[in-house]
Amino acid sequence: MAEQNFQNHTKWDPTFHFFLAPVILGTFAFSAKHAFAYPNGITLWLVLLSVAMFVWLIKTRTYALGVQNRLIRLEERLRMERVLPPELVGRFDELTVGQIVALRFASDGELTDLTRRALDERLSQKQIKAAITKWRPDHVRI
Repeated sequence: MAEQNFQNHTKWDPTFHFFLAPVILGTFAFSAKHAFAYPNGITLWLVLLSVAMFVWLIKTRTYALGVQNRLIRLEERLRMERVLPPELVGRFDELTVGQIVALRFASDGELTDLTRRALDERLSQKQIKAAITKWRPDHVRI
């Protein structure tokens, strides 16, 4: 696998991003155009159904990402308990989920300084990722 870094770490799921989402959005556009041209119960129902399908798609994606974030939070808590000094371990609950998700990419050697900066300077997820010099890849997340 290619070395992961700030520029290339974004993960695309081809089935979701390039098939399901475009097909459902296209279905909504087509059904809305059709309902506008021929308003009746069936065409309006198809618009509602296509909206429901899109909401369903987004909700299932959100649930999966939520589970991944919970696992990342647990993994990083265990890692931080091993790597960080006690005063920073005690501040773990001050970190946002976004900060924890970003800190997982930091190597053990820079985790302490980045965690301190994230807490003290309230760095965003993007700022944390941009500050990482030695990237710790995550090829598993979807």
